[in-house]
Amino acid sequence: MYRAVVTVKLKKGVLNPEGRTILRALNFLGYKEVKDVNTFKCIELFIEDEDRDKVMKRVEEMCKKLLTNPVIHDYEIELEKLD
Repeated sequence: MYRAVVTVKLKKGVLNPEGRTILRALNFLGYKEVKDVNTFKCIELFIEDEDRDKVMKRVEEMCKKLLTNPVIHDYEIELEKLD
């Protein structure tokens, strides 16, 4: 079994309204030293298979078909073999 962690981030240049809202709120609360905020999504998948290459290929497919929007997102996949 593998644990796959997919980190989905907005591409450089894509507006991040959630990050901007958090930044404004932190500044309002007195955290003036915070100058920028970026948010991202983390998806954890547990996949029953022993073939690392097959698992990576399947997770790539999932990212392209459902988990990300290639127009606005970049993503990274980390795989961990579970005992």
